[in-house]
Amino acid sequence: MTLALLGLAPAYSADIQGTVIIERRLTKAKVTTAASSYARGVAVELQSESSGDAVDFERSHVVIYLEGALGSKPVTAALEQKGREFLPDLLVVPVGSTVSFPNLDPIFHNVFSLSKPKEFDLGNYPKDHTRTVTFAKSGVVFVNCHLHSNMSAVIVITPNQWNTKSDAAGHFRLCDVPAGNYTIVAWHKAAGFFRQSVTVTDSGSTPVSFFIPLAADGRVASK
Repeated sequence: MTLALLGLAPAYSADIQGTVIIERRLTKAKVTTAASSYARGVAVELQSESSGDAVDFERSHVVIYLEGALGSKPVTAALEQKGREFLPDLLVVPVGSTVSFPNLDPIFHNVFSLSKPKEFDLGNYPKDHTRTVTFAKSGVVFVNCHLHSNMSAVIVITPNQWNTKSDAAGHFRLCDVPAGNYTIVAWHKAAGFFRQSVTVTDSGSTPVSFFIPLAADGRVASK
């Protein structure tokens, strides 16, 4: 058991660094209804889709965190509705955090989720208004809009403050982790969960690599 779990101050801490390895596209392309097809409100130009590398996109959409109730520092974050999209489309916050959902479009939106960690329906509200939700349980929350079926986002609520997303190159770092033994988790919307054990000592920790390939038959295979 780690010193953190015992409520004692560890003698040292270190960063956990690693790499996510993805070599092909995993996420299906999003099909968006034309603005003229919406029955409600004025026409709103769709937020420009990223023209970057598809594999870079996949790597930048992997959430990394430590398992366990190791202590949380709740934050206040925002998931904007702009250009008929949620921005960002992937948000990571520790348990206990509050997320605001500001509407920046000149049309109504209705943000909701049916996910087990937190179900909510914020109702219709117009431009420059917002609603907030506090997430008391860890888990994955899928967010949509009742009025615009193309709009979707994910909020990952982690069980403690040690969380991050990998960058486009697949690199990640969890900073100032107390000494001890942990399970480190990688999550990708299309691939699911991947877990490894990692030990933090006074000399740091061994770099972690997550392999997230997709088998020829469409099943995800981990190494």
